[in-house]
Amino acid sequence: MTRFLALIRRDLILAMRQGGSGWLPLGFFAVVATLFPLSIGPDAQTLSDLAPGLIWEAALLAVLISLDRMYQSDYEDGALELLRLSPLPLTAVVGAKILAHWLTTGLPLIVAAPVLAVLLNLPVPALGVLLISLLLGTPALSLIGSIGAALTVSLRRGGLLIPLLVLPLYVPILIFGVSAVDATLAGLDAAPHLKLLSAMLLVSAVLSIWASAAALKLAAE
Repeated sequence: MTRFLALIRRDLILAMRQGGSGWLPLGFFAVVATLFPLSIGPDAQTLSDLAPGLIWEAALLAVLISLDRMYQSDYEDGALELLRLSPLPLTAVVGAKILAHWLTTGLPLIVAAPVLAVLLNLPVPALGVLLISLLLGTPALSLIGSIGAALTVSLRRGGLLIPLLVLPLYVPILIFGVSAVDATLAGLDAAPHLKLLSAMLLVSAVLSIWASAAALKLAAE
């Protein structure tokens, strides 16, 4: 556990030392979510109807552009090989990297989401459901994205292939995340959609860590 926490701390420190690039996903999220109203128009009802989809799509794209740095820098400088040979199991290394990625990417998006929701005129009753859906969905995005990042870590310009690998798997998370908020806006129960998001998170937590570890082991060989 000490080694696991130390690895998370290391990745968090490295992310903060990256400067502007570390804040790129959050900046991208804010820019995308604020540019849509300029093209759609100032109608409050239209913005309110589209707000769940706009925020979720911006969050998905923000996570997507950050996936290539999950393993790539460690692979290039040899740190990933040292981690693979360390006493810490490779699955634990993968879990620590995924958790650190979510803390530096997904969590800031959740913190910024209420501000963007207000700008997009999202009703207050739906704000809580939006945050819960992001809290369940963004970790799943990091988990699934880890598979794509691990599969392409040894490829030159492999970051260009990651969207092709993970976007089809992101679609169900996007659909149920938006549907939960839309159900609240329509006066319906959002619980079924949130339960499906929870199930996706649990399944991806089990499968993604194992698949990512296998892909990293294959890349090292």
